[in-house]
Amino acid sequence: MRQLRFAMVCASNQNRSMEAHAMLKKNGMNVSSFGVGAHVKLPGPSQKEPNVYKFGTPYKTIYDDLSSKDPELYTRNGLLQMLRRNMGVKLAPERYQENRDHFDVVVTFEERVMEQVLEDMNQRAQVTLQPVLVCNMDVKDNPEEAARAAAATLKLCQMLELGGEWEDSVDGVVAQFQQETGRRLTYTICYY
Repeated sequence: MRQLRFAMVCASNQNRSMEAHAMLKKNGMNVSSFGVGAHVKLPGPSQKEPNVYKFGTPYKTIYDDLSSKDPELYTRNGLLQMLRRNMGVKLAPERYQENRDHFDVVVTFEERVMEQVLEDMNQRAQVTLQPVLVCNMDVKDNPEEAARAAAATLKLCQMLELGGEWEDSVDGVVAQFQQETGRRLTYTICYY
Protein backbone atom coordinates (compact mmCIF):
# COMPACT_ATOMS: atom_id res chain seq x y z
CA MET A 1 0.00 0.00 0.00
CA ARG A 2 1.41 3.38 -1.05
CA GLN A 3 1.46 6.04 1.64
CA LEU A 4 -0.43 9.12 0.43
CA ARG A 5 0.84 12.67 0.96
CA PHE A 6 -1.72 14.86 2.74
CA ALA A 7 -1.97 18.65 3.11
CA MET A 8 -4.24 20.24 5.74
CA VAL A 9 -5.26 23.82 4.92
CA CYS A 10 -7.11 26.54 6.84
CA ALA A 11 -6.89 30.34 6.79
CA SER A 12 -3.87 30.99 9.05
CA ASN A 13 -2.26 27.54 9.66
CA GLN A 14 -2.99 27.89 13.38
CA ASN A 15 -6.04 25.97 14.60
CA ARG A 16 -7.96 23.65 12.27
CA SER A 17 -5.12 22.66 9.93
CA MET A 18 -2.67 22.30 12.82
CA GLU A 19 -5.02 20.17 14.95
CA ALA A 20 -5.48 17.81 11.98
CA HIS A 21 -1.73 17.94 11.18
CA ALA A 22 -0.89 16.96 14.77
CA MET A 23 -3.36 14.06 14.77
CA LEU A 24 -2.29 12.65 11.39
CA LYS A 25 1.41 13.03 12.29
CA LYS A 26 0.80 11.22 15.60
CA ASN A 27 -0.75 8.39 13.60
CA GLY A 28 2.25 8.06 11.28
CA MET A 29 0.79 9.71 8.19
CA ASN A 30 2.74 11.80 5.67
CA VAL A 31 1.23 15.23 6.35
CA SER A 32 1.95 18.94 5.96
CA SER A 33 -0.20 21.96 6.78
CA PHE A 34 -0.75 25.45 5.44
CA GLY A 35 -2.84 28.62 5.52
CA VAL A 36 -4.15 30.61 2.56
CA GLY A 37 -4.56 34.11 4.01
CA ALA A 38 -2.38 37.09 3.17
CA HIS A 39 -1.18 37.11 6.79
CA VAL A 40 -1.51 35.01 9.93
CA LYS A 41 -4.33 36.59 11.94
CA LEU A 42 -5.06 35.75 15.56
CA PRO A 43 -7.62 37.30 17.90
CA GLY A 44 -6.45 40.33 19.83
CA PRO A 45 -7.86 42.36 22.72
CA SER A 46 -10.80 43.36 20.50
CA GLN A 47 -12.17 42.43 17.09
CA LYS A 48 -10.69 45.64 15.66
CA GLU A 49 -7.24 44.81 17.07
CA PRO A 50 -6.19 41.38 15.77
CA ASN A 51 -2.63 40.14 16.12
CA VAL A 52 -1.15 39.94 12.61
CA TYR A 53 2.05 38.13 11.63
CA LYS A 54 3.79 37.19 8.42
CA PHE A 55 3.70 33.56 7.32
CA GLY A 56 7.01 32.02 8.33
CA THR A 57 7.05 33.74 11.74
CA PRO A 58 7.93 30.90 14.15
CA TYR A 59 5.16 29.76 16.48
CA LYS A 60 7.60 30.35 19.39
CA THR A 61 8.00 34.02 18.34
CA ILE A 62 4.21 34.45 18.19
CA TYR A 63 3.88 32.70 21.56
CA ASP A 64 6.50 34.97 23.16
CA ASP A 65 4.87 38.07 21.65
CA LEU A 66 1.38 37.21 22.96
CA SER A 67 2.82 36.16 26.34
CA SER A 68 4.47 39.56 26.70
CA LYS A 69 1.33 41.48 25.63
CA ASP A 70 -1.35 39.91 27.85
CA PRO A 71 -0.65 36.42 29.20
CA GLU A 72 -3.95 36.27 31.08
CA LEU A 73 -6.08 37.07 27.99
CA TYR A 74 -4.20 34.70 25.70
CA THR A 75 -4.25 31.89 28.26
CA ARG A 76 -7.99 32.39 28.83
CA ASN A 77 -8.84 32.37 25.10
CA GLY A 78 -6.65 29.30 24.45
CA LEU A 79 -4.15 30.91 22.06
CA LEU A 80 -1.07 30.14 24.16
CA GLN A 81 -2.10 26.50 24.53
CA MET A 82 -2.75 26.27 20.78
CA LEU A 83 0.67 27.79 20.02
CA ARG A 84 2.39 25.32 22.40
CA ARG A 85 0.75 22.48 20.46
CA ASN A 86 1.83 24.05 17.16
CA MET A 87 5.45 24.36 18.34
CA GLY A 88 5.46 20.61 18.89
CA VAL A 89 4.31 19.95 15.32
CA LYS A 90 6.44 22.30 13.17
CA LEU A 91 8.46 25.52 13.24
CA ALA A 92 6.17 28.12 11.66
CA PRO A 93 2.93 28.68 9.74
CA GLU A 94 3.32 28.22 5.99
CA ARG A 95 1.31 29.70 3.12
CA TYR A 96 -0.19 27.21 0.67
CA GLN A 97 0.28 29.48 -2.34
CA GLU A 98 4.05 29.66 -1.70
CA ASN A 99 4.46 25.88 -1.48
CA ARG A 100 5.36 23.80 -4.53
CA ASP A 101 5.28 20.29 -3.04
CA HIS A 102 2.89 17.81 -4.63
CA PHE A 103 0.22 16.13 -2.51
CA ASP A 104 -2.23 13.31 -3.19
CA VAL A 105 -4.96 14.83 -1.01
CA VAL A 106 -5.58 18.40 0.19
CA VAL A 107 -8.15 18.84 2.96
CA THR A 108 -9.57 22.30 3.67
CA PHE A 109 -11.79 23.27 6.58
CA GLU A 110 -13.80 26.16 5.15
CA GLU A 111 -15.44 26.71 1.77
CA ARG A 112 -13.62 29.98 1.04
CA VAL A 113 -10.30 28.28 1.86
CA MET A 114 -11.11 25.54 -0.65
CA GLU A 115 -11.92 28.21 -3.23
CA GLN A 116 -8.50 29.82 -2.66
CA VAL A 117 -6.73 26.45 -2.98
CA LEU A 118 -8.60 25.73 -6.23
CA GLU A 119 -7.83 29.20 -7.57
CA ASP A 120 -4.13 28.65 -6.83
CA MET A 121 -4.15 25.17 -8.40
CA ASN A 122 -5.85 26.52 -11.52
CA GLN A 123 -3.20 29.23 -11.90
CA ARG A 124 -0.32 26.74 -11.73
CA ALA A 125 1.07 25.26 -14.92
CA GLN A 126 -0.02 21.64 -15.22
CA VAL A 127 3.25 19.80 -15.76
CA THR A 128 3.06 16.24 -14.40
CA LEU A 129 -0.74 15.80 -14.64
CA GLN A 130 -0.54 14.06 -11.26
CA PRO A 131 -4.07 14.17 -9.80
CA VAL A 132 -4.74 15.71 -6.39
CA LEU A 133 -8.00 15.25 -4.51
CA VAL A 134 -9.16 18.51 -2.89
CA CYS A 135 -11.80 17.99 -0.16
CA ASN A 136 -13.56 20.50 2.04
CA MET A 137 -15.09 19.80 5.43
CA ASP A 138 -16.68 22.94 6.91
CA VAL A 139 -15.47 23.34 10.48
CA LYS A 140 -16.18 26.17 12.91
CA ASP A 141 -12.90 27.83 13.92
CA ASN A 142 -12.73 26.95 17.62
CA PRO A 143 -10.65 24.39 19.54
CA GLU A 144 -13.51 21.96 20.23
CA GLU A 145 -14.68 21.78 16.61
CA ALA A 146 -11.07 21.59 15.38
CA ALA A 147 -10.49 18.55 17.63
CA ARG A 148 -13.65 16.80 16.41
CA ALA A 149 -12.76 17.59 12.79
CA ALA A 150 -9.20 16.31 13.26
CA ALA A 151 -10.54 12.90 14.31
CA ALA A 152 -12.89 12.86 11.30
CA THR A 153 -10.04 13.95 9.01
CA LEU A 154 -7.86 11.12 10.28
CA LYS A 155 -10.68 8.69 9.51
CA LEU A 156 -11.08 10.11 5.99
CA CYS A 157 -7.35 9.94 5.28
CA GLN A 158 -7.12 6.37 6.59
CA MET A 159 -10.09 5.38 4.41
CA LEU A 160 -8.45 6.96 1.36
CA GLU A 161 -5.16 5.15 2.05
CA LEU A 162 -6.94 1.81 2.52
CA GLY A 163 -8.96 2.37 -0.64
CA GLY A 164 -5.89 1.78 -2.82
CA GLU A 165 -5.74 4.05 -5.84
CA TRP A 166 -8.03 6.79 -4.53
CA GLU A 167 -8.86 7.93 -8.07
CA ASP A 168 -10.86 4.70 -8.54
CA SER A 169 -12.54 4.68 -5.13
CA VAL A 170 -13.05 8.31 -4.10
CA ASP A 171 -16.84 8.44 -4.61
CA GLY A 172 -17.36 5.30 -2.55
CA VAL A 173 -14.95 6.41 0.19
CA VAL A 174 -16.61 9.83 0.46
CA ALA A 175 -20.11 8.30 0.58
CA GLN A 176 -19.03 5.84 3.29
CA PHE A 177 -17.25 8.61 5.24
CA GLN A 178 -20.31 10.87 5.13
CA GLN A 179 -22.59 8.05 6.23
CA GLU A 180 -20.31 7.01 9.12
CA THR A 181 -19.46 10.50 10.40
CA GLY A 182 -22.46 12.61 9.40
CA ARG A 183 -20.02 15.19 7.98
CA ARG A 184 -20.66 16.54 4.50
CA LEU A 185 -17.68 16.78 2.13
CA THR A 186 -17.35 18.68 -1.10
CA TYR A 187 -14.52 17.55 -3.34
CA THR A 188 -12.97 17.88 -6.75
CA ILE A 189 -9.87 16.72 -8.56
CA CYS A 190 -7.10 19.03 -9.80
CA TYR A 191 -3.82 18.25 -11.56
CA TYR A 192 -0.22 19.29 -11.03
